[in-house]
Amino acid sequence: MNKKVFLIAAIAIILWGSSFAAIRASLLGGYSAGHLVLIRFLIASGVFILYALWPSTQFRLPKKEDIIRILILGWIGISVYQLGVTYGEETVSAGTAAMLIASAPVFTAVIAVLVLKERLSFFGWVGLVIGFLGIFLITLGTAGSTFNISKGAFLVLIASVATSVFFVFQKPLLNRYTPIELTAYFTWAGTLPFFIFFPGLFQGIQEATMVANLSALYIGIFPGAVAYVTWAIALSLGKASSVTSMMYIEPVFAIIVAWIWLQELPSTLSIIGGIVAISSVVIVNVLGRRSSPVLEKSA
Repeated sequence: MNKKVFLIAAIAIILWGSSFAAIRASLLGGYSAGHLVLIRFLIASGVFILYALWPSTQFRLPKKEDIIRILILGWIGISVYQLGVTYGEETVSAGTAAMLIASAPVFTAVIAVLVLKERLSFFGWVGLVIGFLGIFLITLGTAGSTFNISKGAFLVLIASVATSVFFVFQKPLLNRYTPIELTAYFTWAGTLPFFIFFPGLFQGIQEATMVANLSALYIGIFPGAVAYVTWAIALSLGKASSVTSMMYIEPVFAIIVAWIWLQELPSTLSIIGGIVAISSVVIVNVLGRRSSPVLEKSA
């Protein structure tokens, strides 16, 4: 992964890392999980509508043959993912949720190899394994001495698999659409199922605290819109497996923000796991790229 792709992906990772604490803050401030996913993606959808209607932009509508794929990917990558994370965070802390989501690169690498025919070198696979170990250590440090798959954790794991499928299968579409166009399509498609939560929305907004409303506004604009666009740009410029390995450092930002904002103090084991996770990104993107000519030709 070159420096440009790394920096673009890092913007998305930092914004997504902050979203876990913001989601918790909104839930603790009076929002229900259903109302929160609806309001934040109504905001994100509105941002993309304004962009599409802006006179100076040349926004294109999707081709008919791509509509079904866009709808399905939008439901998987936006609807399933956001429902899993938001409902999961009703009982799982922001840091723990981030750790579980960070397992996505393992699923993404396997799917990318099978579907996109991407090849990882030996060090690439070693980096993924080390990254998973780091996530496991962070999870233990956040959850305590045991690691139990609760209902909330299970929902977040489903979200992790969903986002892996989403990242891999959107990549071919980036050859036909710009990242911002494609992200707008996915956002609009993914928002549609959330309208099931519309009853009581305005009352929920009025009853929520100011902090909860500001948090919902933040995650709607930045993690909900800006981050998805920058991530799509990074995917369009790099390999899905290498770019997604960046998600291993997302929990580091999530823990720091949750620590400052929600007073969720990370344990020593969590800090060790974060260091291990960051080292995995270095292995995948530095040593993992130094593959043999045969592997490079296959890739």
